[in-house]
Amino acid sequence: MTSTKESDIASDTPSSPKNVYKDPDDGRQRFLLELEFVQCLANPTYIHYLAQNRYFEDEAFIGYLKYLQYWQRPEYIKYIMYPHCLYFLELLQNANFRNAMAHPANKEVAHRQQFFFWKNYRNNRLKFILPKPQPEEAPTPAVPPPAAAQPQLPLSASNIAMTTAPPAPASAPSPMPYGLASGSALVKNDMRNSGIDRRKRKHERS
Repeated sequence: MTSTKESDIASDTPSSPKNVYKDPDDGRQRFLLELEFVQCLANPTYIHYLAQNRYFEDEAFIGYLKYLQYWQRPEYIKYIMYPHCLYFLELLQNANFRNAMAHPANKEVAHRQQFFFWKNYRNNRLKFILPKPQPEEAPTPAVPPPAAAQPQLPLSASNIAMTTAPPAPASAPSPMPYGLASGSALVKNDMRNSGIDRRKRKHERS
């Protein structure tokens, strides 16, 4: 009698391997549900919804968030399409962040910073990936070959005198080119004398 009762009690205990839960589809459904929930954490608005409905005050839910950190392993992270969810999952382990996300202003700040990251991520990444172009060196100008020096002839005494003698002064033109030299045979025309001569000639003819 006692043996039959002990066997019944042992069969009802949760530690019995006969009562271990086994997924009918080998855990595929559970895998997809947890993957979907983890990727929903990439949306700050959804985190704000969880905080507003006091999910973060439930210790069981906090333990579930700790359990979901296995998605950071290399064998699981390859299925993640929105990597921001893992960043927010790490932040949700902090109680201060969970309380701050209950405020709409903090939700907007997180969403704005996420947008700026998406906007500038490609350009910032290319700065470190693409090789920087080397500065072009200015071409050095070709130096012309030195000209052959012409041989200098020995200078004689006459050449030295010709080269050192000052040039003869050129005759300067007279400031009055039409002036007559003193003692010239030409007589200047006087307007008064010419008028008297005309009258005399006229009187003689009459």
